[in-house]
Amino acid sequence: MATALITGASSGIGYELAKLFAKDRINLVLVARNESKLISIKKDFEQKYNINVKIIIKDLSLKSSPQEIYDELINDKISIEYLINNAGFGYWGKFSDTMLEMELKMINLNIISLTILTKLFLKNMLKNNFGKILNVSSTASFQPGPNMAVYYATKAYVSSFTEAVSEELRNTSVSITTLCPGPTNTNFEYFSGLNKTKLFKIMKPANAYKVAKYGYKNMMKGKRLAIYGFTNKLILIIEKFFPRIIILKMIKYLQS
Repeated sequence: MATALITGASSGIGYELAKLFAKDRINLVLVARNESKLISIKKDFEQKYNINVKIIIKDLSLKSSPQEIYDELINDKISIEYLINNAGFGYWGKFSDTMLEMELKMINLNIISLTILTKLFLKNMLKNNFGKILNVSSTASFQPGPNMAVYYATKAYVSSFTEAVSEELRNTSVSITTLCPGPTNTNFEYFSGLNKTKLFKIMKPANAYKVAKYGYKNMMKGKRLAIYGFTNKLILIIEKFFPRIIILKMIKYLQS
């Protein structure tokens, strides 16, 4: 049986992706900080789907964590056929007012850990002549984001990085997909502070299961880019016809 490694697997999109893999009888390695939640998921999935579930309790905002995860799996002789870089967080507020420590953790989690995990497991996938990677980005990656400047910038990196690697993997049996959801009903909006903004009051957040299923299907097909939702796709098309300053002002308004 194949094995999928999923980061940020204790809730939201990560949990829903884990469930989709489990239903397809794919073994799981679940990574998150919430030990009690992962233990509960492990028991539930192993009983319900008759698969093996390994849990790893790690804080991926620490630069040492990706290598530690990789070394543990190599030591346990667990091969990863599917890598889901889902863990990430946002932080709302004016850059001049926000805490640098939080932003550095965000950069470590959203960019550095994702890059290291992709690098480590991609090499093995190419060696084994099979693999699929899903990097969870955001529609925020397509424009700057006043009041969430660092978060938007981290997601711009994820989308750009993933698309570039996807082209490098053309004509191989390994694929990498970028999933770009808009506002989604998870714990993200409460942790980041976005639940207080006009964005979450105006736009109805997407369902985490539907976002996960859309990303899962596109990853399995080897698609390069998966933007969830007709409205999100339409907004991104319309944005191209507006001057950059107008887009910046609109985003600043929505995130106020």
